[in-house]
Amino acid sequence: MAALVIGHMNPDTDSITAAIACADLLKKLGKDVVPAAQGEPTPETKFVLDKFGLTAPQVVNDVAGKDIYLVDFSDLAQAPKGMDSACVKGIVDHHKLGDVTTAAPLDAWIWAVGCTGTVLKNMYDFYGVEIPKNIAGAMLCAILSDTVIFKSPTCTDADKKAVEALAKIAGVADVKALGMEMFKVKSAVDGASMHDLVFRDYKDFDMNGNKVGIGQLEVVDLSLLDNVKAGLQAEIAKVKSEGRHSVFLLLTDIMKEGSEMLIVSDDPSVVKKAFGVEPKGNSVWLDGVMSRKKQVVPNFEKAFK
Repeated sequence: MAALVIGHMNPDTDSITAAIACADLLKKLGKDVVPAAQGEPTPETKFVLDKFGLTAPQVVNDVAGKDIYLVDFSDLAQAPKGMDSACVKGIVDHHKLGDVTTAAPLDAWIWAVGCTGTVLKNMYDFYGVEIPKNIAGAMLCAILSDTVIFKSPTCTDADKKAVEALAKIAGVADVKALGMEMFKVKSAVDGASMHDLVFRDYKDFDMNGNKVGIGQLEVVDLSLLDNVKAGLQAEIAKVKSEGRHSVFLLLTDIMKEGSEMLIVSDDPSVVKKAFGVEPKGNSVWLDGVMSRKKQVVPNFEKAFK
């Protein structure tokens, strides 16, 4: 039975394209693998897959008894069911090392860069494997998405170098124009339910024994969300009522380079502890905050200790 290459819950563009790219690389290295995802593509991801002629991975929500490779995560809170009996053969990621453990040695590539796509580009180079044009395009888009077209503090020189090389392979002349095209798709909220918007890019974390959910919506102009903020606030309150200590939703304005954070918490004081800013009602503006991974999760983890 083929091993699964799978990304985190509520998959984003990096999670899905990393599964496709990693599966391609592993197959060329002689492994029997197939890409998988814990959900359907977001509008942005669908745009990327359609643009480069790629098929979305199969949706898998239970990995009991299977061999698996994890991409773009290593936290059990973001894993599918059945992890206790699955065999993790490898991890490719760009986040902090999570709480996934293994019974046997594994291949692990975990780099402090802005995107799993950057790690995979270097893996292809390390193994001397050529990257297909369409997969290069998808990896390029994932890096642009995760680094917010190089504006995010998570962006490194390695990410920029990878984009430059991938653009040549994919035949993309203007990467920033492609990035803006993607973010316009990502900014669209018309027709989407409040649930879908909250979970478009959402992750649960264990913070000192507290289940904390953090979602993020990135838009080219925060005013695009004016008509849905009340609905989003009500939806995260509903999500919190399902057994969470807190749920926070980042509304990130990529042009202003900051985020408004919607708050529902058993202890709202953790927001001031984390960021040194007093919330106004159920929200707070965080100037310069664009990265959940680098600027939000570590601050909250300290505040919850």
